[in-house]
Amino acid sequence: MGKIFRFDKDVDTDQIIASQYLLFPTIDEMKTHTFESLNGKFASKVQPGDFVVADENFGCGSSREQAASVLKALGVKAVVAKSFARIFYRNAINIGMPVIVSKELHDEVKEGDEMELHLEQGIIHANGKEYSCTKLPAKMQEILDQGGLIASLNKED
Repeated sequence: MGKIFRFDKDVDTDQIIASQYLLFPTIDEMKTHTFESLNGKFASKVQPGDFVVADENFGCGSSREQAASVLKALGVKAVVAKSFARIFYRNAINIGMPVIVSKELHDEVKEGDEMELHLEQGIIHANGKEYSCTKLPAKMQEILDQGGLIASLNKED
């Protein structure tokens, strides 16, 4: 079980991690500024195993890999949204951050609710209800388990 941090539609990568923080030399230094313009307390409140739940078009804007990386570094277990910008989706998979589509969840939960994600079954439990979501194919789950596409490719050598 993890806590939900809820965001609306069209959250862009600059709102996830603003461009001025990309100058910091490490993701650990950047992560304390995650969602600073939308929820200034996010980085200090999020705990490993928590979830980001968003409306449509999450991760639009610039193609910065750091947007997915700071969420992973903070321990976010997955981002669940109605839809994702393609480049954010790809960057998340590359680094091993689960990005899950659920059309109903965002509209029925609020900030602070708890949820449980079952990737293999494509099911989310929240507030006593069950929601369908992306059911990951075994190969995709294997890639995520290895830390992302890049780590998976490096292990195949």
